[in-house]
Parts: sequence; structure tokens; C-alpha cells
Amino acid sequence: MSFFEGGVGRMGHYGALTGENILQSARIIVIDDMQVSVDYLVCTLRRAGLAHISATTDPRKGLELCRVAPPDLILLDYCMPGLDGPGFMAELVALLGDEVPPILIITAHDIAANRRRALELGAIDYVLKPFTDWELLIRARNLLRLHMMHRGQRALARRLEQLVSERTAELERTRAEIIHRLCNAGEFRDEDTGRHVARIGRLSSRLAELAGADRDFVSQLAAAAPLHDIGKIGIPDRVLLKPGKLDADEWAVMKTHCTLGAQILADSGLPMLNLASEIALSHHEKWDGSGYPNGLAGDKIPLSGRLVAVCDVFDALLSHRPYKEPWPMDKALDYIADIKGNHLDPALAALFLDNKAEMVAIRVEMAD
Repeated sequence: MSFFEGGVGRMGHYGALTGENILQSARIIVIDDMQVSVDYLVCTLRRAGLAHISATTDPRKGLELCRVAPPDLILLDYCMPGLDGPGFMAELVALLGDEVPPILIITAHDIAANRRRALELGAIDYVLKPFTDWELLIRARNLLRLHMMHRGQRALARRLEQLVSERTAELERTRAEIIHRLCNAGEFRDEDTGRHVARIGRLSSRLAELAGADRDFVSQLAAAAPLHDIGKIGIPDRVLLKPGKLDADEWAVMKTHCTLGAQILADSGLPMLNLASEIALSHHEKWDGSGYPNGLAGDKIPLSGRLVAVCDVFDALLSHRPYKEPWPMDKALDYIADIKGNHLDPALAALFLDNKAEMVAIRVEMAD
């Protein structure tokens, strides 16, 4: 039976630390201003099976050893000239932060104030000189076990954090792919809107950011806004693709794309799709209450719908449609100015125009 399994061998030599490889591989630094003390401590540790030991009589060199390769345990003398044990610990905390290893203070002075100061500064245990080898080794073993356990827990936490991050990224890719494919479904019905829906995501989220919306809302709007016209997949081709002006009955059918889109996206339990449903239903409402499908007015229209409405009008004017050619940029911007306060939220339309150079740059970057 080895020493750390409960006793001392017949020859009096100390066995390896419980036979545990993880403890035998521990890195230990011994710091004591007296060379004879350093030699004795190193010898005692080596007889216990610990091989990775660095030692010095200079606490400044000890700090450098810790900086280069943080150890798993420090055996530290309390009273040393120049930099004493408490001073060393204070500098070690500044150097390593939360990665400070356990410290076993060794001193010949049994002074309560010293013990308290050492423990308050971060020492985990305290051994008085002269000490018996078994006491030193058991205290060292216990500190090493505690440190190794905490290190393993930190490694596990980092791994779990990495797995969560990877899973979150995977879910984000899945979400983006679902949105992309839903948008593709709309493009099968109306190929002229392909880049339009992507631009609405960029333009709307940027306008929301300029308006002071929080980061989560901006991010969700960027993902949800491209689905604003998904309800058009339920509109017959004779209406959706008609090259001329729609008659009253056809226009009534076309307007149902708002409620169809909201129904397609509703009740998913996912915040982003719930936001997309809200946008699909409200992006054709008008500030003066003359829009559809519910005739909402002013700030009764959800902010998401008001943001998308500004960007949708802007981009639709510049886009080719079966019933019209693209408008010139200046004419489109003038139109935005003309309809703010009746069709569009006046504050958001003004904000859009105040940042028209950036909005035009996005439109040019993402042109068809």
C-alpha cells in the first residue's frame, strides 16, 4: 500500500500520489528564500512520485515561472526578503487572474495575523515548520485533487460552451436555409421578386437600427422581413402575373396575400416567424388608415410593418414588375417624400431620406 493509500511502506519511502497519473503529472513550483528548505521540499515531493517540479529561492523568478507555465500547485514561504508570500500572491493574482493555482503557505512563524493575511490573499492551506513529511504531502495531495477537479470542470464548461455555440450556429444555418427556401417558393411564382425580398431584409433591418431598435429586434427583422410577401404563393397566376392593371375583383384577390402570408407563418412558436407573420399582415397598412387588410392607422400599425413598408415601397418602385418598368432613383426618392405622413410613417420615411445615400448604396450592392 502506498503512502497516499493509507500508510508508509516498510522501507519508509513514500509511494506515488494514490497511483493517479493525473496527480503524478502535476506541475509544482517551490519558492523559499532558503536553499536548504527548497532542496528538502523538492526531495520530499520527488519521493512521493511527483516529477514535474520547479524551484527557486527568488520569488521574482517564481513569478516568471508561473507566467511562462502556470503550475498546478505552489509551495510558498511566507517570510522572504524583498517580496514576501503575501506580496507574491498579490502579484500572482494580477498576473494570472482566475487561473491562479492553489497555494500552500509554509512558514516557521505561527502568528494568527500572518495566517489570516495569507488566507485572505488566496492561500488555500497553511503548514508550519517544522512539519512532518506526511502532513506536507497529504495537504499537497488534497490541494492537487481539488485543483485537478476544478480544472476538469472548467474544461468541461468550455467544451459545453463550444457545443452550445456550434449548435446555435447550426440552428442559425437551419433557420436561414428555411427562410431561403420559403423565399424560393415565392420566387417560383414571381421571379421578379427574388432579389427584392433579400434587399427588404437588409434595408429594413438597417432602418430599424438607425431608428434605435435593439440588437435582437434588428437581427430578427433582418431574417423575417424577406418573408413579407410569402402569401403571394397563394395568388393565382392570372392575377399575380397579369401584365396590366388589375380590375376590382383581381385587386381583391391580390390583397389577400397579406392574410395568406400571416396564416402561413403564424403559430410556429418561433419569435422570428411570429415577427414575419406580423410583417406579412401589416406591411400594406398605411399611416392614414387607408391601407389593407385591416385599415390600421398611425402607431396602431406594428413597427415592423411600418419599417418594411418604407423599404418595400422604395425597392418596388426601382424594380421591374409585369405591370411597370423601374422608376429612376430620383423619382422614387421624391415619391417617398410625397407619401410620408399619409402612406408611410412620417418619422421613418424622413429617417430613410436622411440616410438615402446609405440606402441607395445597399440597393446598388444588391441589385438584380
